[in-house]
Amino acid sequence: MKLKKTLALTLSLALSVSLLAGCAGGGNGTGSTPPAPSASTPVTEPSKTPETTPDNTASDVTISVAALASGYEDTYPGMWQEVCDAFTAQTGIKVELTSDKSLEDVIGPAMQGGEYPDVVHLATGREKGLTDQFIKDNQIAEITDVLSMTVPGEDVKVSDKIAGGFTDNSITNPYGDGKTYLAPMFYSPCGLFYDAGLLEEKGWTLPTTWDEMWELGDKAMAEGIYLFTYPTTGYFDAFLYALMYSVGGSEFFDAATTYAEGVWDTPEAQKCFEIIEKLASYTNPVTPAQANDQDFKMNQQLVLDDKAIFMPNGTWIVGEMADSPRGDNFKWGMTALPAVEAGGDGYSYTWFEQAWIPAGAEHQDAAKQFVAFLYSDAACEIFAKGGAIQPVLDIADKLEGDNQMFYSIYDNGAKAAMGNFAAYASVAGLGTVREVFLDPVNGLVSGTITTEQWINDIKAASDQMRENLLQ
Repeated sequence: MKLKKTLALTLSLALSVSLLAGCAGGGNGTGSTPPAPSASTPVTEPSKTPETTPDNTASDVTISVAALASGYEDTYPGMWQEVCDAFTAQTGIKVELTSDKSLEDVIGPAMQGGEYPDVVHLATGREKGLTDQFIKDNQIAEITDVLSMTVPGEDVKVSDKIAGGFTDNSITNPYGDGKTYLAPMFYSPCGLFYDAGLLEEKGWTLPTTWDEMWELGDKAMAEGIYLFTYPTTGYFDAFLYALMYSVGGSEFFDAATTYAEGVWDTPEAQKCFEIIEKLASYTNPVTPAQANDQDFKMNQQLVLDDKAIFMPNGTWIVGEMADSPRGDNFKWGMTALPAVEAGGDGYSYTWFEQAWIPAGAEHQDAAKQFVAFLYSDAACEIFAKGGAIQPVLDIADKLEGDNQMFYSIYDNGAKAAMGNFAAYASVAGLGTVREVFLDPVNGLVSGTITTEQWINDIKAASDQMRENLLQ
């Protein structure tokens, strides 16, 4: 990959453990706490994007695009290359593509040295935290102007194609300044995936409350089946967000994700901890040992083998496990998290990936045109072949099979949860959100830590996170 050196950057990035192969948002949490960053180089102001379309960009420009080869690429190999080729055909701008399941390992060393792709497709919340680190270091270019650009090859603006809520949330706007920095990409209703055939065979009813969930867990245990597993602790991000909404609505979610003083002592927080603690006791005990980059599919296989009923996951799971063995009666099911009380709301977190432009990228104008093209009908059609669904209006109407079932979850009573923990500056000794909030679940299941230890660590870290919020 051809990368241009334009800006020196010191990354406090722990590149120690390989990333999750299938899910772009999940991953195992064994990474070390990042050291404090050195003094930051002033961020280069993004160049102004022309208001007109690709004719303003020289045809001899070649941009570098680095894209994660996730489970969608397993379903439709060459997906990203086809999109890049379509972009070149439309604009004349050539693209050098780097796509890899371990993208951080491929591009990380060069980026540490100040050499950047022009466009990066790599979500927040991953094990190695590359995107998260760039956010913390203010090294991501603002792309608000992309929303007002015309989609290359079409006569509609980008903002008129993207579904509501995807460009004005704490993920795409991590600094709360009303500007967009990360472009929303493939979205997936996240929830609890299960073998619907097993429930039909056993005559078990899908739980709608956590009390019903525990009752099902007891029935299953009597037959040697565990209630729960998870691929890696990284998959608890969407789970926790939906849970916070279900126990306290948006008010509690907003307070918790901005580390409000005393928020972890509230009844809502205690309810979240109580549910996760109890769920750990119903989790297949082999889960923590397999909750890593190499073995996470073995935990997913527990559901296909009916050794566990539920797992938190996203729609990519179907493609990721397409070639895996399963019983004759197996069929995918997906449900929102149960309500806390009868008659309460069940929530499904809408997880989505992101694309972004490094502040030090050389060809920012052309890069912005590439980002705009990602929402074109042509690009959306290519992505959909791999099950990667762009957050554009009316796209769900074009889906079939399992995807149609998955993306109709909000039509069947579930409420959508969206957003994540607020970004904070790197501080020596302060772990990432994943390390603090999610990774300890392995210890809860294995019994190596207590819930009290986990909560106390969250409180201590949350105080530092609040003091170092990026505004």
